[in-house]
Amino acid sequence: MGNSFGQLFRITTWGESHGGGIGVVIDGCPPRIELSEADIQRELDRRRPGQSSIVTQRDEADRAEILSGVFEGRTLGTPIAILVRNQDADPDAYKKVANIYRPSHADYTYEAKYGIRNWQGGGRASARETIGRVAAGAVAQMVLRKLFPNFDIVAYVTQVHEIRAVIASRGVSRSDVERSAVRCPDNAAAKIMTQLIERMRGDRDSVGGTIECVIRGVGAGIGEPVFDKLEADLAKAMLSLPATKGFEIGSGFAATGMRGSEHNDQFETRDGRVRTTTNFSGGVQGGISNGEDIVFRVGFKPTSTIPREQQTITAEHEPTRIAAGGRHDPCVLPRAVPMIEAMAALVLCDHALRHRAINPDSEA
Repeated sequence: MGNSFGQLFRITTWGESHGGGIGVVIDGCPPRIELSEADIQRELDRRRPGQSSIVTQRDEADRAEILSGVFEGRTLGTPIAILVRNQDADPDAYKKVANIYRPSHADYTYEAKYGIRNWQGGGRASARETIGRVAAGAVAQMVLRKLFPNFDIVAYVTQVHEIRAVIASRGVSRSDVERSAVRCPDNAAAKIMTQLIERMRGDRDSVGGTIECVIRGVGAGIGEPVFDKLEADLAKAMLSLPATKGFEIGSGFAATGMRGSEHNDQFETRDGRVRTTTNFSGGVQGGISNGEDIVFRVGFKPTSTIPREQQTITAEHEPTRIAAGGRHDPCVLPRAVPMIEAMAALVLCDHALRHRAINPDSEA
């Protein structure tokens, strides 16, 4: 079962939405990296439910406990185990849908694969599984800051439904993003997005949108040719997140409407380094980083769990109708921002360690 991710920096997540807890085991983290529970908690606080009026009101503190792999504030090089206990689980709320396939959920497909499923909040298919990813991503970011002094990563919402923000990726900062509950640094667009999400909650409906991520300070040479291209692994990482439906890097699908003479990133020497005059490649060429900002976008569908009544069937193939209860996000994007950053950090950390294993003298 695909619960592990990465090669040298490898994680395995575990736990179900309404079980005892969620966690992750990280193997391959270098030793002597300064790490505390507070470093992990900062990222989990950005992902946790109940942080604003436009997300699910499930009341979880999501407190991280480091069980192994860290001693006197530094990593040991041994497996790091991190646990977050579920405190506000409500499995009984799902009894009425135990025998029903919820529209656009993984209920039917998990049962088709295993012949059994956890119907309490979707089990492993729940977005609560991403706690382990975000915790591991916080560790990966600590490693990356050690490897790359100028490393920086920031993701932000650029679109909710049909509302599009105007954002310059080059200058946006984490503080810009965190100013609004919707995590959009365009203040005017953020206000309208928030109003729309609140209206969707009132309408018992949901909306999707797009998140952009920019990674700065990573040198040229990170990534592998052919099958393990940097953008290919980023795409896999992003599309492994719940509710994702699309990935594009750099110019993405807009490149299909451009000419080569318009799209090619021409090289120049700037400050003694090889640079490109434009960045339609999104910082990756031939599957390997070229030293420019790595810029990509991820598309999210509307949340599948909605309180509006819908047609479906039971496990016995009998037609029925369902309206979801419980506590759910009318839009997943605000809480997905730290998930995107975490998965990107996991990919970059793994590739950086792989690169240094074969080229230890590289400046990348």
